[in-house]
Amino acid sequence: MHRFVLVIAFCLLTLTSISRSAELVGSPQMNADEETIWKLERAYWRYVENNDLPGYSALWHKNFLGWPSVSAKPVHKDHVTDWITSETSKALTFKVEEFKPAAIQVTSDVASACYWITFRWQDKDGKGAAHTVRITHAWLRTGKDWHIISGMSMPEPETPAK
Repeated sequence: MHRFVLVIAFCLLTLTSISRSAELVGSPQMNADEETIWKLERAYWRYVENNDLPGYSALWHKNFLGWPSVSAKPVHKDHVTDWITSETSKALTFKVEEFKPAAIQVTSDVASACYWITFRWQDKDGKGAAHTVRITHAWLRTGKDWHIISGMSMPEPETPAK
């Protein structure tokens, strides 16, 4: 429990300093851990597009706690697929339009990734409104594997703040 509290505290501190110290994707200084996290973030969205709930669920740490924008309250790992099944149960399919990295920082066994994702939930005719969401995920390395331990999302405003 103590380690979990430390991870959450680290994540909050990281988010306050991310604009000063994080490196953007494509930076010549990106290291192997950062590349791994971005690959996992892209895999996350492929799993959603393919409705691969077991693959998607495997990305999450058993002690995950986060607050997705589609939830009225924080959720644990046992509810991370609810937002997917609530749409697929209406015969809608998920389509990513753009994945836009913002920043990443890896410190030892903890990583913070921030990005925008634009997607659509499409009906059988391919119709559906585009939505852009800001995502922040905190990843925890256990052994050689990385898992999402915490995160938040929020819709991108139609007119971004200046």
